[in-house]
Amino acid sequence: MTSVEVRKESEDSGDSGPSGYAAARLRLLQEEARSGPPRRSALAELTDGWLNGLFGAGVADLGTSPGELRGVSLIAVGGYGRGELSPRSDLDLLLLHDGGADAAAIASLADRIWYPVWDLGLALDHSVRTPGEARKTAADDLKVQLGLLDARHIAGDLGLTAAMRTSVLADWRNQAPKRLPELRELCEERAVRQGELSHLLEPDLKEARGGLRDATALRAVAASWLADAPREGLAEARRALLDVRDALHLTTGRATDRLTLQEQDQVAAELGLLDADTLLRQVYEAARTIAYAGDVTWREVGRVLRARRAKPRLRGLLGGGKGAVTAAERSPLAEGVVEQDGEVVLARAARPERDPVLPLRAAAAAAQAGLPLSLHAVRRMAAAVRPLPTPWPAEARSQLVTLLGAGRPTVQVWEALEAEGLITRLLPDWERVRCRPQRNAVHTWTVDRHLVETAVRAAELTRRVGRPDLLLVAALLHDIGKGWPGDHSVAGEIIARDVAARVGFDRGDVAVLACLVRHHLLLVETATRRDLDDPATVKSVADAVGSTGTLELLHALTEADALATGPAAWSSWRGSLVADLVKRVAAELAGGTGDEYAEGVGEGGGSGSAPALAPASAEQERLAVEAVRTGAPVLGLRAEAVGGALGPVAGAEQPEPLGVELLVAVPEQGGVLPAVAGVLAMHRLTVRTAELRAVELPEGMSGSALMLQWWVAAEYGSLPQATRLRADLVRALDGSLDIAARLAERDAAYPRRRGTVAPPPRVTVASAGSRRATVIEVRAQDAPGLLHRIGRALEAAGVRVRSAHVSTLGANAVDAFYVTGADGAPLSGERAAGVARGVEEALRA
Repeated sequence: MTSVEVRKESEDSGDSGPSGYAAARLRLLQEEARSGPPRRSALAELTDGWLNGLFGAGVADLGTSPGELRGVSLIAVGGYGRGELSPRSDLDLLLLHDGGADAAAIASLADRIWYPVWDLGLALDHSVRTPGEARKTAADDLKVQLGLLDARHIAGDLGLTAAMRTSVLADWRNQAPKRLPELRELCEERAVRQGELSHLLEPDLKEARGGLRDATALRAVAASWLADAPREGLAEARRALLDVRDALHLTTGRATDRLTLQEQDQVAAELGLLDADTLLRQVYEAARTIAYAGDVTWREVGRVLRARRAKPRLRGLLGGGKGAVTAAERSPLAEGVVEQDGEVVLARAARPERDPVLPLRAAAAAAQAGLPLSLHAVRRMAAAVRPLPTPWPAEARSQLVTLLGAGRPTVQVWEALEAEGLITRLLPDWERVRCRPQRNAVHTWTVDRHLVETAVRAAELTRRVGRPDLLLVAALLHDIGKGWPGDHSVAGEIIARDVAARVGFDRGDVAVLACLVRHHLLLVETATRRDLDDPATVKSVADAVGSTGTLELLHALTEADALATGPAAWSSWRGSLVADLVKRVAAELAGGTGDEYAEGVGEGGGSGSAPALAPASAEQERLAVEAVRTGAPVLGLRAEAVGGALGPVAGAEQPEPLGVELLVAVPEQGGVLPAVAGVLAMHRLTVRTAELRAVELPEGMSGSALMLQWWVAAEYGSLPQATRLRADLVRALDGSLDIAARLAERDAAYPRRRGTVAPPPRVTVASAGSRRATVIEVRAQDAPGLLHRIGRALEAAGVRVRSAHVSTLGANAVDAFYVTGADGAPLSGERAAGVARGVEEALRA
């Protein structure tokens, strides 16, 4: 039965009052074949016909023919104006009059419409106004203005309704620069109060962030002609939430927007869904679409408003010409990635179809800068980029770690990638946890968002571990097994092995990641449920963990996981119990397995975790001899010269280079490390890994040489000319080049916006690191010139750097420096502590 047939049946029954409408309405709602938009439209049409009849009867009672009445109309506004009537929706009505009719007659007409609605038990939001009053009220009340934007004529003077609509829309567009910021603030305040619809176990479909209110706000933005929301999927998301609300009204018999736990099974059944989890996942997906569209739209609004404010100033400065406004400045962030007007976009020369790492590189750059990824950039990459090879190249793995280690900005960047399907293309196993609800009052987030939040929390703890890359990836994967049946830790271990191998970790790192995922609940469950004074308890944990390096990572993962779960999951009491257990297990591992840190050894990144130095190669010895003979720095030949610039590595020993290999041999002297590191920073070379060592010369040759082996990559753009590097190295070593000043000038000329609030640097002395030198370990956020600053601080402390091992893991630097005093002996405990404090203070400055 169509709505017209229902309305005609009601009219034929001779009852145009509440009972006739109620009967027709009930029959409409009981039609099992009718649901979704068709039912909402039919219900709105049926209600229009009934109200039209009430209006006509009221006019007739005034002694006037409805066709003769001028200057009065009945208008639907708000959700009813949009035709979005759910079974228990209230009616938003405006009785508009031009002021020419008698006030008593208008009041009588209003009563003849309002009272039948109330008699039927329907909620009614009503008002009686002239067009002038309606515009004034809208100017004073943003919510009223939003409702009038959806005004729709029901009965009476159509011309009056059309004139009012025209004037309200004109007011909205004229006042948009003022009203849109107010609307954005209203949306943000509501989000704080109601939370995120895409994660709540008992969400408010209307008020929460990503709900129906936000969808309506996006319509209002579009009506302003100032900006428009991305349309893909938005209408479908809105319809999905309205369908859920319809089912909620039918199953509860109440006008409610909150989807409570006890009603979810019934609502799912009403919608023909498998279960309540399927229902929530559908709601979450719709909410994410709306929330992401809101983020993109409000950024565009802000950009347009900034441009409007800037135009008069620029025209005044440049003579007032119409073409005075120049294009937004583009600042490079990474290879193929630039910042423009507050967003991260692709460089003009970027070629996503040829660069499969570009999505991760762009995402990492955006998160590190605290900037959103441009919608156009994400969609272009999603459409053009090729899949990454298996295993991933080292750069892709490094960029993933950098993205995960950026802290809070990671969330919005991750959501942008996920909105266009890039996350599941990078990590196919993500699909099983995406939007998956967690029916546990302790958990704040869905499974996928919890994993990202755990990475955010882990980023704050990276200074506590020697392998921050393993910590961050374990944080992302620790609950990945919740998408599969059975114990999620057991399932997760299998998935983690597969993902880690695909991402490109070596066999040892894969084993550590699998162990972390399998036992991510071990510490907290043992600490809170078992007797820690029982040696068997401690031994069982030690056997499961296997090494102090893995224990260190598991401790940090445990804390990050709990903090990301919710406020009830972690406390100082639990933290102290876990810390006590970790201390006991570490003692068991050190005493029972001999897992002590020798020079160059320390699995999992414990103190003194630098790898042992391999003997110098014949090529390195040759370069050292040449450096001593000429008394000048010599650049290695392992980095081929192509057109005079550093080119790709030929015959690299590393199975998967992170950049190009650069060998620098210099006669042994003070200040080598800060000088060479400073020159590389000047030329915008990012150091991935590095080693410094003294090279023994052949018998009969006096003097000594230092060999620095670097793996470097251009921050962006092409690699520098080898001749320029050599020239600057000579000047840096003879003191004629002021590196610190040059780096300061570069930073001033090209300011880099850093959105990441990184943990403070941590500099420690590895007490058992070496018997021949003192090991100073530095863990800090990687940044241009970091090695130069560390080298200068060590030089200022008056120590000699016997060897150095530098690693950049994502955005984290984990460096070990083996230093001695001028006499070549290890430092005393007091002096070593003083050197560590000095380096840390220099890095904090």
